Amino acid sequence: MRIQQSPKRTQVQDDSTRVLKVFADPVRLRLLNLLKGDAGEVCVCHLHVALGLPQPTVSRHLGYLRRNGLVHCRKDGLWVHYRLARPEEGLAGILVGCLGVCLGDPQVFQADRERLAKQRSCRDDRERPIPVPLELA
Repeated sequence: MRIQQSPKRTQVQDDSTRVLKVFADPVRLRLLNLLKGDAGEVCVCHLHVALGLPQPTVSRHLGYLRRNGLVHCRKDGLWVHYRLARPEEGLAGILVGCLGVCLGDPQVFQADRERLAKQRSCRDDRERPIPVPLELA
């Protein structure tokens, strides 16, 4: 008995597979949760503290999210600020909407948000949140 090859994959299947891989990692889910909130832009230095993970690990996952179109970044001197790209349609939009409801651990997400809320600006002692500039909104 010979196994038949499946028909050629479509672009939609490839896109769906790519999106599901993005959402398959708990660190990326936690990052998306923090960026989904009302924080606007968030510096990598605050994200790694809020998650309790090494900065290179957080940066690697943020790069993966950026390459897959889920976050945008902006450099400001030594600091890199990230914000959610807000996918509104397709599978990515649906999954972002599910964060904390049907994806991820709500208790872990809440603890991450509380730690992020305690962070201060990279440049001075101004309280968070740092608003998104109008040209990026």
